[in-house]
Order: sequence, then structure tokens, then C-alpha cells
Amino acid sequence: MSKYLVTGGAGFIGSWVAKALLEQNDEVFIIDNLTTGYLENVPEGATFIKGDCQDQAIYNDLKNTRFEAILHIAAQSSGEISFDDPVYDLRTNAESTLRLIEFGLKTGCKRIVFASTMSVYGVKDPRPIAENEELKPVSFYGVGKIASEHYLRIYQGLGIEPTSLRLFNVYGPGQNLENLRQGMVSIYLAQMIRNNKIIVKGNLDRFRDFIYIDDVVSAFMLCLKDQRTIGKTLNVGTGVKTTVRKLLEIMLEMYGKKVPVEISGNTQGDIFGIYADIELFQKIAGFMPKIGLKQGLKKMFDWVINLERKVR
Repeated sequence: MSKYLVTGGAGFIGSWVAKALLEQNDEVFIIDNLTTGYLENVPEGATFIKGDCQDQAIYNDLKNTRFEAILHIAAQSSGEISFDDPVYDLRTNAESTLRLIEFGLKTGCKRIVFASTMSVYGVKDPRPIAENEELKPVSFYGVGKIASEHYLRIYQGLGIEPTSLRLFNVYGPGQNLENLRQGMVSIYLAQMIRNNKIIVKGNLDRFRDFIYIDDVVSAFMLCLKDQRTIGKTLNVGTGVKTTVRKLLEIMLEMYGKKVPVEISGNTQGDIFGIYADIELFQKIAGFMPKIGLKQGLKKMFDWVINLERKVR
């Protein structure tokens, strides 16, 4: 049995990663400030500490506990919201990484798997984007993630064993349906089912790479098992380009009801389109997404419908 620290473990991605670790009988500690996460998301059996990862005092509660690895998933994860308070965005994304690095060095935990983002790339041509592309983000969120990647890279020479996973558009059961400024799939699903109307900020021909939560969890677990991922920055996507128009067509077909779609304005810090080249991760560690978009959307749709029935 190994011991792991998962930051953001009360949130969407972090809670699923924590569950996967617990299912293999590992011991899991979670840090989360519950800003966008929920206490009920914390898996049974995990040790929960409420607080900010950028707050040095939070590490006093860990009492120099030594972990096999740190999975740093906590973050302010919306490009749009990052414009509200760029200083907070920098602290929660970059300063938190520095604090965790310091904690790892102090306690002898070298391994850190970091949840980065596709937002580091910025505006690109409509082709699969590989990890060696120029980084030119258009949101403060992307800037903070780049900073963390570079901190980890520099600290690799000082004893840290990092992997940065650039996550593309993650979706699935457990995604925050209340936050209508983050998560394209969850935003549209919540609007469709709760408001009987979908408001799209931007062109329907915009495109993304949608990856189901199970495949993202598999990426994190793969990094813990395969030392060939140490020191690497890796895309976590499907390599499939999907337009907003196509996404809505699938969702509305599943719903089986007519729902008006309104095109209104745009989103600050948004990009027109991006999808991943995942060849590097495949070559290094055999990463291969298994859940197609229609299958994943059906799983998430059923979860939302069941959730709404319970509320009513």
C-alpha cells in the first residue's frame, strides 16, 4: 500500500483520481479549498484537509508525512474566470506548485504529476497540436500553468521527478454543473436540461478535443506506474477534432427534445479551436483513450438526468 497526496480531490478530476487510488488499496490524503469542489465528492476512506495549496500553513497539518507521489490537480481552471482576478489565478496555479515542490523536497517525495492544460498553447492552426509547439496562451490561466511547468522542469535538476499532463477538454459524471463558466460539455448539458435553452458564446464551428474522465484518470495512473513519463510533458486528449455544432447535435439527439440554441457574444480568453497530437504519450507509455464521444456523452447524460430526478 502506497500513500498519495491528491490536491483538488473534492473537485471533478481530483475526486476520480483519488477514487482510483483508493480502489487499489492505497492511502490517500486530499487538500481542497472547496471553492469549486464539494465535500460530498471526497471519496470515503480519504483523509481530507480543507485549505489552499498556496498556503504554507496547510502543510503543517500533514506533519511531514511522506508520500509516494503528489498529484497536483487543484487549480482555478477557467480561462474566462482567470480575468476576474489574475493575482489569485497566479497564486492558486503557480504558487501552489512551488509550495508542493518545497513540501516534496522537504519530506523526500520526489514524484509530482501535475495537471496542466491545453490552454498553454494559445491560438493555433487547425491541425493536431504536439507538445513541442510554441506556447502563447491568451488567458492568465494558461500563463500560470506554463509557470508551473517551468518550475517543475527547473526543480527536476534539484531532485524532483515531474510529469506535466496537458489536459484537453475533460468531461464526465461529477463535473460541476453549477459553474457555467468552465467546462463546455457540463455548461451545455446544464442549460439544456435545466433551462430548456442552450446559449453558445462563440461560433458553432469552433472545435475541441473532448476526453472522457475515465481516460484522464488512466493517464494519471499510467504516469505513476511508468517511470518513462518522468521529466516529460504530455498531451492528454483523444486526437479527435469535434466542432461545437457536432457536440450539440449529439447532445440534442440524446435528449430527444427540441431545445433552442442561441449564439451570443464570445468568451474572454477563448480560442477558436484546438485538438491534441497524442503520439508522444502513446510511444512513451502506451496511452490510448478508450471512450468515444458518443459513449462518454451518454454516460454523462444519464448521470445528469438521474441527478435532476433526485433533486426533484
